[in-house]
Amino acid sequence: MREALREYQAPWWLPGGHLQTIWPALFARPRPAEALRLERERWRAPDGDFIDVDHLSGPAGAPWLVLFHGLEGSSSSRYAIAFAQAAQARGWRFSVPHFRGCSGEPNLAPRSYHSGDFEEIGWMLGRLRERAGAPVIAAGVSLGGNALLRWTEEAGAGATQTVRAVASISAPLDLLAAGAAIDTGLNRQIYVRNFLRTMKPRALAKLAQHPGLFDRDRLIAATTLRAFDDAFTAPLHGFADVDDYWTRASSKPHLHKIRVPALVLNARNDPFVPGASLPAPHQVGDYVTLVQPNEGGHVGFATGPFPGEVHAMPEAVCAWLGAV
Repeated sequence: MREALREYQAPWWLPGGHLQTIWPALFARPRPAEALRLERERWRAPDGDFIDVDHLSGPAGAPWLVLFHGLEGSSSSRYAIAFAQAAQARGWRFSVPHFRGCSGEPNLAPRSYHSGDFEEIGWMLGRLRERAGAPVIAAGVSLGGNALLRWTEEAGAGATQTVRAVASISAPLDLLAAGAAIDTGLNRQIYVRNFLRTMKPRALAKLAQHPGLFDRDRLIAATTLRAFDDAFTAPLHGFADVDDYWTRASSKPHLHKIRVPALVLNARNDPFVPGASLPAPHQVGDYVTLVQPNEGGHVGFATGPFPGEVHAMPEAVCAWLGAV
């Protein structure tokens, strides 16, 4: 299945990285109506806040797949639905822990979530490891993929006590390069505008909870992700500024530290993640498998006739995770 990912080619009717990103996210199958029924559980976080986790049950002793969603994602994202269906087809248990504020209800603490949130990832995985009684495997999409890799890097050999294998899909491994790319040209007009439409109101709601938490005027004036992260994400999570955040949160410089099998999947035509910024084989350790097809877009990888579907990528990732 690794070769199927490596040799991926987009359908003829879906040319270019932008279409391969936008169409699968909005129109391909699975559709929201095809979502499996997940059971929600609320956890109390160490800082007194809450985390909402959606679960798909499975047989006792079955492998447990944990999926970390991307920026502004959730268990209702199309890729999450497709991963849930792939897990169910294999008889696995499946969980989607939501990052702070992404489950449909504002979180309580004076913080949000970010691309290098490895301590949060470790705590979530640890909670599931305690109750699994079976192998735990983890996948992360985009922001969630980078954060998962950062935890795997920080944990080193200790990661084997929690997970058997990990996979990242379309992760912005070099946040400085990805941030510059998404804030430029058409990307800024399409994707940044869409992200800020939901991120700014959430940030302002956080300010209403905790007055004085950050500079409101700077946030309102932000028209790029760089400006948003500099005004909001960085100060809320203890970073000096956006450059400090993006540098310390990037997983690319530390991929050689990983000590569990790790699949790192990135399309070279991803509008968010420049192909030139992707790691080369000599920049990663023996535990890391790089798969970098020429096509796929950002969390796209659609297949089949119009209007297409996004099951093939989650199924191939699950096959890789199951094999190791």
